[in-house]
Amino acid sequence: MKKVLTVFGTRPEAIKMAPVVQALNHSPWFECRVAVTAQHREMLDQVLDLFGIVPAHDLDIMCPGQSLFDITVRALRGLEDILRQEVPDCVLVHGDTTTTFAGALAAYYLQIPVGHVEAGLRTGNKFAPFPEELNRHLTGVLADLHFAPTARARENLLAENVPRERIVVTGNTVVDALLATARRDYRFTEPGLAGLDLSRYRILLVTTHRRENLGAPLRGVYRALCRILDDFPDTLLVFPVHPNPAVWEGVRAELADRERVILTAPLAYLPFVKLMQAAHLVLTDSGGLQEEAPALGKPVLVLRDTTERPEAVEAGTAKLVGLREDVVYQTTARLLADTETYRRMAGAVNPYGDGRAARRIIGFLAAYFGLAHPPDEFT
Repeated sequence: MKKVLTVFGTRPEAIKMAPVVQALNHSPWFECRVAVTAQHREMLDQVLDLFGIVPAHDLDIMCPGQSLFDITVRALRGLEDILRQEVPDCVLVHGDTTTTFAGALAAYYLQIPVGHVEAGLRTGNKFAPFPEELNRHLTGVLADLHFAPTARARENLLAENVPRERIVVTGNTVVDALLATARRDYRFTEPGLAGLDLSRYRILLVTTHRRENLGAPLRGVYRALCRILDDFPDTLLVFPVHPNPAVWEGVRAELADRERVILTAPLAYLPFVKLMQAAHLVLTDSGGLQEEAPALGKPVLVLRDTTERPEAVEAGTAKLVGLREDVVYQTTARLLADTETYRRMAGAVNPYGDGRAARRIIGFLAAYFGLAHPPDEFT
């Protein structure tokens, strides 16, 4: 039996690593230990509770006003102590956060193999998204095993001279987590949502948080949404607002006190999934929502100029609209007014998997350690 240490620190990482942790715990080949940096605290804890994950180690590094320097240094030094104590056979990290990079670097310093879940995503611009693009690229350089969510991600890695035998296309674990969560029952208790008859409206679910979009770009997006509310009286805008004060500043300036606008604190994962199920369409600058919403048949308008998830755009489940007010308004209005355009996006096939990504990751990991024969799809 091999010991695997999974390392993550934010809510999105926890959501996507939860199926992997569960699969490791049910595997005959591995002992799973979980270490969290708590780069995000409250939002991380909500996911841990939902999926029943109890970390063996919690660095609890989050502090007010933390910088990327703070996160990197505290995560790296804290993970050194954990790795020396646990001496795992492999470290698994996920995606593109500062915790991801610090976890891979700490493991590398101690010559412990690194597996990178959701490997190979690229925009080609190291400042967009920032700092995620470089985090994922540097983690890819450090990793020994690359669990690519799509064939496009695998091709990105091959172009960077990663050995083919160290890459496997698994699908994205977020689909595993999403489908399991969508089957749960839930009744909204959150302020503004409790008791509201969501079936009366076409719900526009909005999330924004990217550093590079803060200020004037996002305020233009919010003005476009106000115009949509004026022109389509059957719409309701629901906006779980990121806790970053710079995000709240623009939201308050453009959306506060508007009719048919519900501003909430960030929602726990279960109510957020239920809100996605109720939504008509999603407008976001998030990467993960480009994978999640299409699995529920919801079109996604991506409020960014670039995306590391071009598969969604190519498949027709998402559309890259940027941040210009008129473009956001026109694209949203067309989806609301043109039934056939909406139907095509909602009915497009999600390119991010079938809900069995975690199973493939465990199978590949077992084969890597010689604990099992490689599954047929890997040979």
